[in-house]
This record gives sequence, C-alpha cells and structure tokens, in this order.
Amino acid sequence: MNQHNMKQAAATAAIELIPPQSIVGVGTGSTVTYFIEALATIKPHIEGAVSSSHASTKHLQALGIPVLELNDVAELPIYVDGADEINHDLQMIKGGGGALTREKIIAAAAKEFVCIADQSKYVSKLGQFPLPIEVIPMARSYVAREIVKLGGDPVYRSGFTTDNGHLILDIHNLNITQAIELEQRINHISGVVTCGLFAQRPADHLLLATDTKVKQLKAAQKV
Repeated sequence: MNQHNMKQAAATAAIELIPPQSIVGVGTGSTVTYFIEALATIKPHIEGAVSSSHASTKHLQALGIPVLELNDVAELPIYVDGADEINHDLQMIKGGGGALTREKIIAAAAKEFVCIADQSKYVSKLGQFPLPIEVIPMARSYVAREIVKLGGDPVYRSGFTTDNGHLILDIHNLNITQAIELEQRINHISGVVTCGLFAQRPADHLLLATDTKVKQLKAAQKV
C-alpha cells in the first residue's frame, strides 16, 4: 500500500471500534479526513460527533453527520484522531494542522482515545517533527525566549491563526526523552495555551497501517 492507501486503511479500521448509538469525538488532519468519510457510512448508527476544528465540523456537516458541542455531551466514549508522530508508549506530537488545543481537550474528555496513523508516523523517539505550541499573541516572544532556555529553536508559524484566535510556535531540535515532564514544563510557561505533546494523556489504542495490513497496538507493544 502507498501512504494514501495506508491512511485510508487505518481510518476505515477505526469504524469497527465505534460503539453503536454513541457520540464520536473526531480529530483533524489528512488521515481523519478518511475517517470522516468512513463515519458517514454508519451515520444512522451514531448520535453525532464532537469536532476538534472548524475544518472537521464543515466536513462532518457536509456529510449529514450532526455536530454537537462538547459542553452539551455528558459522555464521550471514543475519540479518533491522527498524529504527526507517535512512539511505542503511544505518546504523540500533534498540532501540525493547528488544532492541538481542541484535540487535547476532547482527548481528555474521551473514555477511549484511538490514534489512526500510517507507519511513517511510528517512531522510537519523539521530536523529529517540530513540536507545535499554541500561544496567546502578546506572549509570542516571551514564550519563544523561554523555549530557547529548554534547548528548542522556536519558529513562528507566520500567517496562521488557530480556531481559538491564537498563534503557533513550531519548536525544532528538542531532545524529547521525558515527554510527560517536558509537556508539563512547557504548559506552565505563562502565555502558553497548550503544547502539542500528548504524553500525559496518550492514545489507548493505535491503528497502524503498514505495507500489508492494519495492526492494533497498545502502549509498549511494538510492531
């Protein structure tokens, strides 16, 4: 399978994990696009979706899937999203599309977090992909200086604004050996909304598409 086919295969496999008559948390990104299309095939059997971005909301609504606000949902049994990188502990870097804050909120609210990815995203160590950080606009320069103290090289994502009205710094050259600790340190910098490390709340399951099949993995269960 090529990468296009792998993304589609992982996304389609996630449909089998959706509980009947449930509300489904839906992430953002190229692999999730395939998941949304697959979700439309079972829309009579779900109550609706909670979306992590304006882009996913538009796609869901265009396919006739009701979109609900998280504040109006008492229980969210499952959240399905992709990753920019995911390690063997199912900790992730997310936010290449800029939806990291809403993604992190929905992941925290969900009972089960399922990551769908192709094999290029599966790594032994996080950090090759730049770590996105969502920041309050007035704090951009201050946060960048604090990140330099942590050994990272921040790059302002010029011309981009998140759905929350904030900015993104993409952090290069971070040595991510203790992902939970680093996530906490970055999130405690004043002006940071959240960072794209999903380590404190990793995925519960990974549907990893390889050249030949889709494998379902749990933390520390290597390919």
